[in-house]
Amino acid sequence: MPATKLKEFLNSRGIKYVTIQHSPAFTAPEVAASVHVSGRDFAKTVIVKIDGAMAMVVLPAHRKLVLSDLRELLETDQIKLASEEEFRSTFPDCEIGAMPPFGNLYSLPVYVAADLAAESEIAFNAGTHTEVIKMAYDDYASAVKPKEIDFVTT
Repeated sequence: MPATKLKEFLNSRGIKYVTIQHSPAFTAPEVAASVHVSGRDFAKTVIVKIDGAMAMVVLPAHRKLVLSDLRELLETDQIKLASEEEFRSTFPDCEIGAMPPFGNLYSLPVYVAADLAAESEIAFNAGTHTEVIKMAYDDYASAVKPKEIDFVTT
């Protein structure tokens, strides 16, 4: 079960969460709708390469990452989306496209959009296209310690 690693991590820290099973859904807006969560509260994970190293960017489901703005904020010209082939082996316990926003469990730095950080609760894929975890944003931030950045999303 892909969420085992994540649930063990959350349980070991006494973090409260809810799991929601749903029919298969593959895009963040579809998943959010199927579990009745607003797109602004559903965290989608995007894998990028920054100066050749993989990193995780987490933003609301209803937004799109603007790479040029992220480049400017991080003061580098070397940012691109990572291909599935490039990151597949980094997430051996996850279905591609359903990675939870816990880069710390996969030795990746995590950048989170400030507008997502403003939410009291977030929901996200739990490693599969049929399970979501919902939890307090403050608990997420305390467990992951993402770098909050105010990058522009469309």
